[in-house]
Amino acid sequence: MPGLPLNKVLSEYGTTIFTTMSALAAAHQAVNLGQGFPDTDGPEDIRQIAARALMDGPNQYPPSQGLPELRQAVAAHNARFYGLQVDWQTQVLVTSGATEAVAASLLALLNPGDEVVLFEPMYDCYLPIAQLAGAVARPVRLRPPAWELPRAALAAACNAKTKLIVLNSPMNPTGKIFSRDELQFIADLAMAHDAIVVCDEVYEHLTFDGASHIPLMSLPNMEGRCVRIGSAGKSFSLTGWKVGYITAPAALTEIISKAHQFLTFTTAPNLQKAVAFGLGKDDNYFTGLAADMQAKRDLLSHGLTRIGFEILPCQGTYFIAADYSKFARDGEDDTAFCKRITVEAGVAAVPFSAFSMAAMPGGTEGLPAEKLIRFCFCKQDSVLQEALARLARYFG
Repeated sequence: MPGLPLNKVLSEYGTTIFTTMSALAAAHQAVNLGQGFPDTDGPEDIRQIAARALMDGPNQYPPSQGLPELRQAVAAHNARFYGLQVDWQTQVLVTSGATEAVAASLLALLNPGDEVVLFEPMYDCYLPIAQLAGAVARPVRLRPPAWELPRAALAAACNAKTKLIVLNSPMNPTGKIFSRDELQFIADLAMAHDAIVVCDEVYEHLTFDGASHIPLMSLPNMEGRCVRIGSAGKSFSLTGWKVGYITAPAALTEIISKAHQFLTFTTAPNLQKAVAFGLGKDDNYFTGLAADMQAKRDLLSHGLTRIGFEILPCQGTYFIAADYSKFARDGEDDTAFCKRITVEAGVAAVPFSAFSMAAMPGGTEGLPAEKLIRFCFCKQDSVLQEALARLARYFG
């Protein structure tokens, strides 16, 4: 209605590209390789724990910071996989998904006028949340095909106003894992400018070809200035549960908890109990998850290569980047190409430009020139094979 004092940030945003492409896929009965969620449910033993806890109760408000058993499990997980020693009572916070963890962190730590460094391509929630906090975003763009850290550009983006750096590794949508050397460069800049690094590490257990995930928090002198975010949805293929967790120094956890209490306050207790059990599963589960996803990556990437797409390296996550230059029509951008193959070929993907600040309200740079789209491979093999068959028929 005209005249209403709508929020200036949110009113400029439309429906996310993931929702748009999923709706288009449904309308045209396309195989949806756009939105990043598995098409099978996670481990049955974890789901059984949740079902029993739902029936046995209690089903009332759990502590806002999270059930003690899940916070203890998160602390044990940090120690087991990364050698991080944290106090579960003061350094762990349970959130309703990793996106809420990002929102609570940015809203708690940013003041109007603060600057936040964001790496492009970026997950699409980072910029609007920073804008809601009144912060100024400083984009640093990584370039294909190797997506190396642009050190000079990053150094130039950091200054006395830099309050936060948001780091996503393994990185959506590129599939990049930041190397120890790159992480050290980021750490050195954070220390030099007294900045905090919010580390979105939801794909920590989805790494391929022997690559290792290294939390920035595990580097020397960084435990006191990192907020580490994990996700049960990604680690256990249960994205609908929306259970995330934050590990941070006690002083940061305390202020982030205050933002969390005004966002979701708490998270379903039965799901928390089940995730606590899941984090204690043996190493075979986590290595098996990565191996299974790597096989799916290979199935899809090899098939797309045979069809004629150029596939970029993928070290982790659910996603591969594909160059569609060979199939582009004159003047056809990545969004138009994705819509065309959804409607005409029956396979949905997501345009890479959606992960650029230039495609979002308040963006300050031009759209990337590369012709890249993102395919999601966390699907059943039969679904991936059907998508490849459809694309092969369409492109001849």
